[in-house]
Amino acid sequence: AGWFRRLLHKPKPSSVESLKSHHSASASPSASSSSSAKSSSSSPGTSLATSSISLSPVSAVDISASHSPRWDKSYDVCICHSEGDMELVLELVSYLEGQPESFRCFLQLRDAVAGSAVVTELCDAVQNSHCWVMLITPGFLQDPWCRYQMHQALAEAPMANGRTIPVLKDVDRKDYPRELRNIYYIYMALKEKSFRQIRDTVMRYLQELCQSSTKSME
Repeated sequence: AGWFRRLLHKPKPSSVESLKSHHSASASPSASSSSSAKSSSSSPGTSLATSSISLSPVSAVDISASHSPRWDKSYDVCICHSEGDMELVLELVSYLEGQPESFRCFLQLRDAVAGSAVVTELCDAVQNSHCWVMLITPGFLQDPWCRYQMHQALAEAPMANGRTIPVLKDVDRKDYPRELRNIYYIYMALKEKSFRQIRDTVMRYLQELCQSSTKSME
């Protein structure tokens, strides 16, 4: 219960600059060597398997540097989920925020502004996040707000480039949303492994974002 309360009442930095300095100070100076996730099949809409391909050789320090394009958005990850999956989502958020990179997660229960409209909050969360994790469970498929947020994410980045991360749990492949059929998903069998795959996918996207920014500046 203690970690649950700490997560919900996690203090927020008072400004973007303080957030940048916090991440720059806490980031690991070593280059990331975690493995990325790659599809084991040639057809879209299939599960991801761990591969031996390493993440791009960009260090966590580069990702968290004050000039990094990572800071162009308020959050690294927005997690779309149903209310019935809150316990699992809290574990995932705790895992991601506890990584050396201190990923910034949007958690609706914690970060939504009181009194604001649901539609506004969902749209803002999508627009202000680099990546979107879709936790697709039976509850997700029955929740119209989850569907709405999924469509907003697809509209924001219709060409799959690592930003939309579908995660299936307790859902048959035949029930996989048609809108996501062109995107490979992570099937959550072992929770720890799936969390690691989600972390690696977000990390890879941020690394590629930093690389692209560096090349354009050159």
